[in-house]
Amino acid sequence: MNIPELLDQLLSEAHKNYALRERLLKTRESENPLEAFCKVCRELGYEIYEMDLVMAGEEFYATMKRSTNGGGENSPVLSGEDDFYELFFAAL
Repeated sequence: MNIPELLDQLLSEAHKNYALRERLLKTRESENPLEAFCKVCRELGYEIYEMDLVMAGEEFYATMKRSTNGGGENSPVLSGEDDFYELFFAAL
């Protein structure tokens, strides 16, 4: 599974399980929230690593930019669309 699919599956599980939701939200209070989040993910069986999560967002955004008007300078700026980590917590 790719990162967006793993995050969707984790999100679905967290919506059904209040304790899991709270555990994931608690990672935001860590000194390094992204690292803490990914550690919890791996403990739960979701192989999500920090760099994979960051790169998945970057690759998704780059693909979207290339598909808009040939990816030129007139492509729209899509604020936050490259940050799957923040999008996950917004949906949580």
